[in-house]
This record gives sequence, C-alpha cells and structure tokens, in this order.
Amino acid sequence: MGCAGSSQTKGDGALKKVRKPKPWKHPQPLTKSQLLQMREEFWDTAPHYGGRKEIWDALRAAAEADLSLAQAIVDSAGVIVQSADLTICYDERGAKYELPKYVLSEPTNLIRES
Repeated sequence: MGCAGSSQTKGDGALKKVRKPKPWKHPQPLTKSQLLQMREEFWDTAPHYGGRKEIWDALRAAAEADLSLAQAIVDSAGVIVQSADLTICYDERGAKYELPKYVLSEPTNLIRES
C-alpha cells in the first residue's frame, strides 16, 4: 500500500500531465531574438528568487523539450506540477516555482525575422 502522503498525486488521485500552454499574446510584438533574450534573462536570474538550482535546471530542460520528454524530466526530478502548462510547480520540499509563459511557448504576435 504505502504511505498516502508520499505520492505526488493530487486530491483526485491523478498526476497532472504536462501540456502546451494556451496561445497567448505579449503586450508588444516581439522578434525571436528578443524572446530568446527574455528567456535567457529569466533562466539566469530565476534561481536567485528561491528554490533549488537543480529544480530550476530541470524546469528549464522541460520547458525546452517536447511534451513526452518534459513529462519524464519533471517526473524524475520530483517536480509537483500544479498547472499542467508548467506555469506553477513545486518541489518535494514545498518550494514554489513560477514560470512565465514566454519561457514555455512563443506568443501569437511573434515577429518572424527574415
């Protein structure tokens, strides 16, 4: 049987499956290079706001992977997924990790550079 408090299940008994974020729009249209710079700045500063570096690293790897690999990464790192799109997660110690949509997907108003 095992201890009920030791599993990663939510109240309904099911693990949250990682999914793509819903389409979103940035306040100002962005180029791909601007989006990449915003992502780089986020990942460089995120560990300074709390949580464990290895969890931030796992979340970055999951954010940059396809869905099945992202699921495997969060599962193996012990990340508890609050929002299926990975915008809100927790580690096993209860530390909260919030990811902005721009690190998870591209906005609908992304400017395609030629």
